[in-house]
Amino acid sequence: MSTNTDVLTPTGQRTITINRTFNLPIDKLWRAWTEPESCKKWWGPEGYTCPDCTMDFREGGKYLNSMMGADGKKIWSGGEFRVIVPQKKIVYTDHFADGNGNRVPPSDYGMGGDWAPELLVSVSFEEVADKTNMTLRHEGLPVEMADECIKGWQSSFDKLEKNLA
Repeated sequence: MSTNTDVLTPTGQRTITINRTFNLPIDKLWRAWTEPESCKKWWGPEGYTCPDCTMDFREGGKYLNSMMGADGKKIWSGGEFRVIVPQKKIVYTDHFADGNGNRVPPSDYGMGGDWAPELLVSVSFEEVADKTNMTLRHEGLPVEMADECIKGWQSSFDKLEKNLA
């Protein structure tokens, strides 16, 4: 597993990249990203559940997910699928949302920093034997949130591997 951050813009937005090998075959990992019921099993870091996940998994289709903490408050995110190459790559936009999918500012969830109006997430998959190498790239994050986002993704991926093994 490796991670890095690169400064993306002079305004302080960053891109994070996470490379991870899963002890899962590619078809299982692909379903974890593309089927709502599988996504609900792992979306969000440890301590959060994913009670809501809808997706129209096609290029141009939209998704809407929530993460709920122990306090019962939901954090919603939504976006649009831009590129889908089956079992190879997913590229989608990402933004904070309300429960209806309408874009809301990160400050509505207590998030500070200079967020890009729309974040971009790219996930690529490569099967090696019975394992899958996955690379996630998340663009447009504020500098002060990059490390927290890495921790959040890694925690989510720990749940993914544990719950889908």
